Amino acid sequence: MAAEVKTTCPYCGVGCGVLATIDEAGAVSVKGDPEHPANFGRLCSKGSALAETIDLDGRLLYPEIAGERSDWDEALDLVARRFSETIAEHGPDAVAFYVSGQLLTEDYYVANKLMKGFIGSGNIDTNSRLCMSSSVAGHRRAFGADTVPGTYEDIELADLVILTGSNLAWCHPVIYQRLAAAKTARPNMRIVVIDPRRTMTCDIADLHLAIRPDGDVALFMGLLAHLATSPAIDQNYIAAHTEGFAEAFAAAAALDINDLLERTGLPAMQIREFFRLFETTPKVVTCYSQGVNQSSSGTDKVNAILNCHLATGRIGRPGMGPFSLTGQPNAMGGREVGGLANMLAAHMAIENADDRDRVQRFWNSPVIAAKPGLKAVDMFRAVADGRIKALWIMATNPVVSMPDADSVESAIAACPFVVVSDILKETDTTRHADVLLPSLGWGEKDGTVTNSERRISRQRPFLDIPGDARADWWQLAEVGRRMGFAGAFDFDAPDAIFAEHAALSAFENNGSRDFDIGARAGMSGGAYEELSPFQWPHAAGTAPSVTRFFAEGGFFHPDGKARFVAVKPPATDRTNAEYPFTLNTGRIRDQWHTMTRTGKSARLSAHIAEPFAEIHPRDAIETGISSAGLVEIDSPHGKAIVRALVTDRQARGGIFAPMHWNDQFAARARIDAVVAPITDPVSGQPASKNVAVAVRPFRATHYGFAVSATKPATPDAAYWALAKAAGGWRLELAFGENVEDWTAWCRAVFAIPAEIEPLGYADRQSGDLRLAFFDGEVLLAALFLAREPVAVARNWAISQLSASHGDLRKRFALVAGRPGAGRPDPGATVCSCFSVGVNQIAAAVRGGCHSVEAVGKETSAGTNCGSCRSEIGRIIDRCLAAAAE
Repeated sequence: MAAEVKTTCPYCGVGCGVLATIDEAGAVSVKGDPEHPANFGRLCSKGSALAETIDLDGRLLYPEIAGERSDWDEALDLVARRFSETIAEHGPDAVAFYVSGQLLTEDYYVANKLMKGFIGSGNIDTNSRLCMSSSVAGHRRAFGADTVPGTYEDIELADLVILTGSNLAWCHPVIYQRLAAAKTARPNMRIVVIDPRRTMTCDIADLHLAIRPDGDVALFMGLLAHLATSPAIDQNYIAAHTEGFAEAFAAAAALDINDLLERTGLPAMQIREFFRLFETTPKVVTCYSQGVNQSSSGTDKVNAILNCHLATGRIGRPGMGPFSLTGQPNAMGGREVGGLANMLAAHMAIENADDRDRVQRFWNSPVIAAKPGLKAVDMFRAVADGRIKALWIMATNPVVSMPDADSVESAIAACPFVVVSDILKETDTTRHADVLLPSLGWGEKDGTVTNSERRISRQRPFLDIPGDARADWWQLAEVGRRMGFAGAFDFDAPDAIFAEHAALSAFENNGSRDFDIGARAGMSGGAYEELSPFQWPHAAGTAPSVTRFFAEGGFFHPDGKARFVAVKPPATDRTNAEYPFTLNTGRIRDQWHTMTRTGKSARLSAHIAEPFAEIHPRDAIETGISSAGLVEIDSPHGKAIVRALVTDRQARGGIFAPMHWNDQFAARARIDAVVAPITDPVSGQPASKNVAVAVRPFRATHYGFAVSATKPATPDAAYWALAKAAGGWRLELAFGENVEDWTAWCRAVFAIPAEIEPLGYADRQSGDLRLAFFDGEVLLAALFLAREPVAVARNWAISQLSASHGDLRKRFALVAGRPGAGRPDPGATVCSCFSVGVNQIAAAVRGGCHSVEAVGKETSAGTNCGSCRSEIGRIIDRCLAAAAE
């Protein structure tokens, strides 16, 4: 009988429920949980492919010290001793933890307790600093607490949804599908997208405001000034529940129309229409994400948005309010336990003496951090200059994800003692570890996570624990015990940690703090195991319920009132003659963070298989960059080489590049190495969306594409990008100089035995070369070379890894790089969920399928997560336009 386990997706902050099933043969399958209130059965492409990412390839299975296998006692004794010695000699601020929104709440809680309550330093920060800290800072300034007022349902109930700095279709696909379904059901709903790029999300927008980078503060200042003189202003709400309106309005009113137009780069007509929609639509939700947060003015952007909702009283009621879309699965849980350097557990403030005393008394700890610790960028600066001498990195890959990533790598490499807890043995960060500790992965972990709407859900284990891997909370507790704090870290299971976390949230609370889950403080192990998703707050003696905040005031400043924040527009242009382009970094649909999980799935790599940069056609012409050529991006901090994607969806003067690729999957594609370590002065969040760069074509003597049944060795090439593929691997290549013996090169990279001779040809005049290696009927590897980017039917070539090649004609077809008659090429993958290619969709259109729904019925494309529906629609439009010519 197949066993079904209810758990939660480990990707974005939507927090989708997942049903994981293990059949009698041990095979795992996943589907959306129809009862989970976050997704009601929907999953995105990444969630749908979770079962493809849980293999043990590359797993770190045993502790290692200096690259040699060890055991837990030796490794943990060493960690505890080195941290204790460093503290004794240099003080508590000489050590630091850098943790992650990939941790479960229980892991996060123990890490925060150990660092702030027993080591006595605030030096614990998290990769959530890179994505959500501006929202935290804005909430705390306005509301007095890091409170998300609304729920996902509000997005469906609103009559106007504003998406600013959010490519919802690709970054939060399940919420996008809920919004798209609501708009289909209520066509009068209006959607506004504010984004310098025309992303896939814009395809359901009624208005796209292609704003200049960092123009958001000015736009929402202008909106506040407009609302203040309109019928939409709610003077009663302002008077009863807020402070500071006059100052915020005066700052906004000082921004004249010409300055507004210049700073936003928007036509006056579009600005007037946006203001009119907000003014005349009471039920308005403003969703914001990384395009707002990842900015040197991120906190001001958040407060400029909050100001407009406070001024109209449109907050905390169904279909109304600001909504911060969380990036990671447990960024919210980390915020609840004080995972940021400037916070205490249970949403208490490290700068508040009463809060520090309260937490210290609850923990019965010998010390408590007396001041905020170092935020992420400053933390790694302190590692670089020697102030931090012992560093523990958990469940994250800062050598890839931090700004100025090359400097971060140098700092970690030079640090006297580095511990890394991870599930993979080889990442860009683990290569610098003195001690490697094997952690549990998704399907093995046991604990809780909190999503964007404050809903706490369980992640439950359904896989056997591999090797000697252990939970992160266990590793931390063991080190705490070995440092002399045994009584405080005597946890034997995650339910005990969660119970303590819940008890702290209720300790001396009496409604004075927003985060209270005291009703869960006394749970037994069985109740924890059966815990259903619930939204906080859930105070002792109350029933769980869907909760909104602030409709009738009740803010968490001492006087119970919200604060308007007077903001000012920042300088938006960082470019100059040497670095004339603005780089915007972000995510793509089918990859996640630094690809340590999604990079294992062939299906997820089929849509976009290599790093790229979007550039406007006119900019491409002026810089000499060709479509599908290679482009070098550089700044004073670093360089990257990626594929050029020439598209008019990108604004002139701007470049977009994803942040996922790293040294495990590409030669020089760590785009955060290019990003300057400029941060928001309040939140400390890096400005990853507005980076001055230069771009130029990267000239190669030869370009290549290869397929291989086994994972290739790192190739000797100026550019390479590796991706998992059905039946093996695919490899994109470019060479700065000619290789004398391509057959020998293939033998080295693809591990081809000496007795196997290649089938192929070389054309000296054109520069084309084809080599294929067969072992009987099995294709081992094939290489395609040309002087220009190789025109080969890639998905078809990949499919040949799984085909039989007993027929000599099939071998020659492969060498030719194209399928023979009667063997259609599916084309580039559009729908990752069902592996449907562009040529298959085009064929369906030619066959009479003239709508996304009809294509879905014919091919299944777009019928699962739906995040490819926009692309399908554009393919339909192109095919119909071509047919009409």
